[in-house]
Amino acid sequence: MTTTLPLRFGLCTDQNLSFPTLVERWQLFERMGFDSVWDCDHFNQTSNETGPYFEGWTTLAALAARTERIRVGVLVSCNTFRHPGLLAQMAMTVDHVSNGRLELGIGAGYTEGEHGRFGIELPSPGERRRRFREAVQIVDSLLRNESTTFDGRYYQLKGAYVRPRPIQTPRPPLTLGAHGPMMLRVCAELADTWNSLGSVEEIAERNRILDQHCADLGRDPASLRRSFYGWSSQMKAQGLPDFWSSVGAFEEVVGRYREVGISEFILDQPRDDQFDVLEKVVADVLPGLRAASAA
Repeated sequence: MTTTLPLRFGLCTDQNLSFPTLVERWQLFERMGFDSVWDCDHFNQTSNETGPYFEGWTTLAALAARTERIRVGVLVSCNTFRHPGLLAQMAMTVDHVSNGRLELGIGAGYTEGEHGRFGIELPSPGERRRRFREAVQIVDSLLRNESTTFDGRYYQLKGAYVRPRPIQTPRPPLTLGAHGPMMLRVCAELADTWNSLGSVEEIAERNRILDQHCADLGRDPASLRRSFYGWSSQMKAQGLPDFWSSVGAFEEVVGRYREVGISEFILDQPRDDQFDVLEKVVADVLPGLRAASAA
């Protein structure tokens, strides 16, 4: 699978840091020239469930107001946490707060622990997929159109609208998190960017499925950006190095996933003791990778 889309790099920060530290980090990543910066949508941090954790969308709005150029998003919004009409209203608001820099991430939801703790129903995987499809259709329509009427199995809207219109037209771009064939079909239909995680082999197979879905729908596969979300322990589980352990490790991980069609890398920010590698990557690696992808 090949792509003509330019290579992009973003960073993801868990919102377990103090708010002043988050502001400092996001402004630093903006100065460094990263394309995007993201937080997460959990009530509790998945790797430290008893620790502090800010809510994703309110944190995003606050950080969007403290940055100027970098694109911002939640990776990815959990559909089971909010009605899609509310999510569309939130997205429109943050698009204005950021002056048109929102990347709208949406996923089906999956974490049993926090759903149970907060008394939120976590439907079966099949029902989550079906709810996801309806929710994405609703969000897409509300952000594109003057009004939306929708009579679905899970959601019903009658002449609903969000005003003012988003700054970005026809709407903020959608980043949809998906791994299985049914979810990938929704990405082929409605996403601007598909985001996933997993091994090089898993990503290659999902890319193949996406290409087939696009072909079935008459969509140019190259118009759908392929985005990878990675973190250090995940790389170890895949037999790959921690990408922030050295410049060479970063180049190896990016090279392996680029070979299977990835054109956007969203990586967890480095540990404090790895920021020297981050600085070297920004200065010595990213310019060449971007230039090569644009050639």
